Amino acid sequence: MLVLLAGIFVVHIATVIMLFVSTIANVWMAGQAQSGITNSSGLWLQCVNGVCGDLRFEEDDLNALKAVQAFMILAIIFSFVSLVMFVVQLFTMEKGKRFYMTGAIMLVCWLFILISVSIYTARFPQYFKSSLDHHGYSFILAWICFCFSFIVGILYLVLRKK
Repeated sequence: MLVLLAGIFVVHIATVIMLFVSTIANVWMAGQAQSGITNSSGLWLQCVNGVCGDLRFEEDDLNALKAVQAFMILAIIFSFVSLVMFVVQLFTMEKGKRFYMTGAIMLVCWLFILISVSIYTARFPQYFKSSLDHHGYSFILAWICFCFSFIVGILYLVLRKK
């Protein structure tokens, strides 16, 4: 049981770190033009050949981008709060009880990741039409965090303190 708790704790920490990296890095979409110019776009900046500047999206999509930014930041906050709550519950909770609060908070984090990545998937790939454009590692990390946060959240709900 202790090994299971330690494993869940490690996966939870990895999820928090990957959420930070995914949100901060500017590689949600990446590509290369026919002339060899590399480009990448994240939630905050757009980089062309290593020179970063403001994102260039239509006005309607800027509101969607702000929603993606907000939900990713909320996901980081809730994931971190869930981690702290787990440690608190681990040392204060009676034996035989379940980690309901920790699991619920982590599932809220999972929901925020789902919303943000879904909005990004629906609204922004249209700006990258080249055959060499693809989703970057930040986008993939966000989907991995989506899976991890769901699994960890469910495990917290099921797991009992022994």
